[in-house]
Amino acid sequence: MTASAISVAGVTGFFRIPSIQKYQNSSFLFPRSKKSLGRPIFASSSELPENVRNFWKWLGDQGVVSGKSVAEPAVVPEGLGLVARRDIGRNEVVLEIPKRLWINPETVTASKIGPLCGGLKPWVSVALFLIREKYEEDSSWRVYFDILPQSTNSTVFWSEEELAELKGTQLLSTTLGVKEFVENEFLKLEQEILLPNKDLFSSRITLDDFIWAFGILKSRAFSRLRGQNLVLIPLADLINHNPAITTEDYAYEIKGAGLFSRDLLFSLRSPVYVKAGEQVYIQYDLNKSNAELALDYGFVESNPNRNSYTLTMEIPESDPFIEDKLDIAETNGMTETGYFDIVEGQTLPAGMLQYLRLVALGGSDAFLLESIFRNAIWGHLELPVSRSNEELICRVVRDACKSAMSGFSTTIEEDEKFLEEGKLDPRLEMAIKIRIGEKKVLKQIDQTFKDRELELDVLEYYQERRLKDLGLVGEQGDIIFWETQ
Repeated sequence: MTASAISVAGVTGFFRIPSIQKYQNSSFLFPRSKKSLGRPIFASSSELPENVRNFWKWLGDQGVVSGKSVAEPAVVPEGLGLVARRDIGRNEVVLEIPKRLWINPETVTASKIGPLCGGLKPWVSVALFLIREKYEEDSSWRVYFDILPQSTNSTVFWSEEELAELKGTQLLSTTLGVKEFVENEFLKLEQEILLPNKDLFSSRITLDDFIWAFGILKSRAFSRLRGQNLVLIPLADLINHNPAITTEDYAYEIKGAGLFSRDLLFSLRSPVYVKAGEQVYIQYDLNKSNAELALDYGFVESNPNRNSYTLTMEIPESDPFIEDKLDIAETNGMTETGYFDIVEGQTLPAGMLQYLRLVALGGSDAFLLESIFRNAIWGHLELPVSRSNEELICRVVRDACKSAMSGFSTTIEEDEKFLEEGKLDPRLEMAIKIRIGEKKVLKQIDQTFKDRELELDVLEYYQERRLKDLGLVGEQGDIIFWETQ
């Protein structure tokens, strides 16, 4: 879930500059993006790179894999993946990894740098552990680190020239914000931990190292597990994503090793039937947008439901009714800033029109902010308040869309032509698809509010609804008179 905003500060102050607030609260998840051969090369094959063969042997020495294992590492189009050694049934266990081979904050605590990391954010401590172990020649994790990529196609690893292809997109703003966030975390780490404890690190740790570790965690770590919010699982993290798999249920879990054992296992299941020789896949996250997939893993999908644009609205500090509006927003589960993800082909998010009407409320409509309406106002905001209020939100949103569209250097048609020509660098292709997706959603938002503008004269507003409730206006809008004796 990433946040950037349609920036129209010069229009009304409703909308805010791009931010990474939502991104910073996102959970860590996992993998890959490199292209390779069209057919799998198996772990048992001498064609497999030596580092992967060594990794497979290490897992065997640890008692994790054997000749009976149902899947093994292989070179696949995505880079490395897991391929079935025999037919695998739906929901069948593919692999199980014991806790002693996990890398998580507990691993860091038990390491030589554990005493230094008590006050660090969990992900920062794990990132530091990854970097230290990467440079330790005698690290017990050496064979695992030898198979980790030096980068992915995640936008955090893109060059300035590559990022320039994202001009106008929210993904560009988010990526730059994330990189700034990571750099600030590194500078704090450098001052508090690295410089005062140089003797604990075999080489000087740089910002590039820290970005590498951040990218590894974003692309490979599992979360949303029982008692584990951030954990790297060697071998399991080779599992790749397939958009054809439309469920996240039961793909992986943490469970006990046995009835009389206190040990824990990470268990990975196949969500679908897999034939021998085929790659085993899971669904990473059904709710991530293409921008989030590009940022976290380095790929995008062609599914239009992955195209989204985040509208960020806020109650301006200069608003004379800010306290009342803020109280109403908080009472209804929102804050002074509202984030709304608009998805291609889908209706506006729940609560968006209500929040817009609340922010725009003023003038002759301000009476609705009085305390007597406090318990009922959110319900009133589900429907148009007044013509002026509805006209204002339409104008503001459409101006915002126009402003956002002006930030792009190409049209949708030009971008689609680039894709048709083919033979594009993977990162350029990804950038073009992101541009197309965001522009399509912006056009959709604009059209939604353009259609609403055309209905302004026929919409029913609060005062008319109120008079009807009191029996003072008929169904056709005519005023009802009573005869007196």
